[in-house]
Amino acid sequence: MVLAGGQGSRLRPYTDDRPKPMVEIPGTGVPIIGHQLAWLAAEGVTDAVVSCGHLADVLKDWLAKADLPLRVTTVVEDEPLGRGGGLKYAAASLPHVDQPWYATNGDIWTRFSLREMASFHGERDATATLALARPRIPWGAVETDAFGHITDFIESPPSPYLINAGVYVFSAAFTAMLPDVGDHERTTFPRLARERRLAGFPLPQGAYWRAIDTVKDLTEAAKELSREGS
Repeated sequence: MVLAGGQGSRLRPYTDDRPKPMVEIPGTGVPIIGHQLAWLAAEGVTDAVVSCGHLADVLKDWLAKADLPLRVTTVVEDEPLGRGGGLKYAAASLPHVDQPWYATNGDIWTRFSLREMASFHGERDATATLALARPRIPWGAVETDAFGHITDFIESPPSPYLINAGVYVFSAAFTAMLPDVGDHERTTFPRLARERRLAGFPLPQGAYWRAIDTVKDLTEAAKELSREGS
């Protein structure tokens, strides 16, 4: 499932006439969701449910015309249900509701092995597994010694903390635990964490991951693509 209903207010003016997942990565001619679907297909996914919201018709039209590498079903909420409620509503359209399923936020661009994540999920008998990323801090860091002398400057170091990378593996039973309306990250996830049924899969060393939240993220993604092609 791809959660593609966000308004993307921090990406304006790009999102004035299109939903956030329809913003193109400069230099590729392909929107974010196009990169996502290609990655999912390469990882063996054959069917995807795209949960639409803001400017849903723009996204639906593109999906209908694009040469996609997998089968896609679109779902639109008639009224706002919150992140957890929207997830539960869209999950009813999954082709195999009795099997584990992947989900990803519609503004994530990443490449890593979903099969490894699914194995990790199964080995821990988890109800839900979150991919965890260690993003780079956007500022330069300063190192000091015990006496307060500056010893080094580090440009954009990795964060000391892991964050939710916006990619998930859910067991079939997870769907029934979601709220009909509301935010699962404030209800379902904390409950599963207390019960030790929520797992975290650290992205492998060197795996590419970026959340496209701002115009700067688009620019950085384009630079990274350019470096890969050079």
